[in-house]
Amino acid sequence: MILSLLLSVGLAAAPPEEAIQKARSSFDSGNYTEAVKTLTAALVQSPEEASAHYWLARSYYEMRNYDKAVDHAELAVKFAPKSAEYTQWLGRAYGGKAEQGHSFFLARKVKRTFEDAVRLNPFSVEARRDLMQYLVEAPWIVGGDKKEARKQIDAIAAIDPLQGRLARAAYFETNKEWKEADAEYLAILAMNPTRVEPYMEAANYFADRKDARSLERALEGAAHLNSSDPRQNYYRAALFILRETGLSTAEQLLKAYIANVPERSDYPSHKSATEWLNRVRR
Repeated sequence: MILSLLLSVGLAAAPPEEAIQKARSSFDSGNYTEAVKTLTAALVQSPEEASAHYWLARSYYEMRNYDKAVDHAELAVKFAPKSAEYTQWLGRAYGGKAEQGHSFFLARKVKRTFEDAVRLNPFSVEARRDLMQYLVEAPWIVGGDKKEARKQIDAIAAIDPLQGRLARAAYFETNKEWKEADAEYLAILAMNPTRVEPYMEAANYFADRKDARSLERALEGAAHLNSSDPRQNYYRAALFILRETGLSTAEQLLKAYIANVPERSDYPSHKSATEWLNRVRR
């Protein structure tokens, strides 16, 4: 069925490498519909191109079309069965579909698929982190197991101590062990990470906890990296609002975030930005 759909697109498709590069540019700018169009046309020439199916899966995932995300992620894994990254994203696609449909059957597939990704690349922090998060969040009836989650944290820490602390902080956060989570995120900031992502994870946590002092510390650490990550302005706005100062600046930052930053599953949503905005307008 998918193949017949691809053939109906026509033959005016770019070579796969060129099409994937173009699609990734569209993807990065948040134009997921254009990425889908480009990749679907490319598959007319190369229906077994695993990377095209992978980026289609990623695009559909961001569009919350989990049925199609699963279809293409499964094809990506079929054509590149040794790719831990493709397998990991198949697990994420299963997870989105399982959550959307409240499916216990699919939830079990999420766990198995993340386990497959870890087997394919035992040194993948991302795959282990996804597996850990599933183990700590899922009920036992679909394979949730906090003891096994802690084993994944230990394995991550052996690969990268900073990433191990981030995983442990996320574990405590999920368990609502706030004192322990606070301590882990503050310890992470004290390590002075050289990448922006740890600061953004800490900022997200402290914004949710409405801890202005610690949020400011996370933003100060990120500022030293001279990063252009747009999430920083979102969290700066949150800081202004928590401190009830600079509210007009906070409003401008949040409006700019909604207008200029595409929806991404790993970024604060436009919905959450609107919720902060509503606090300014009260």
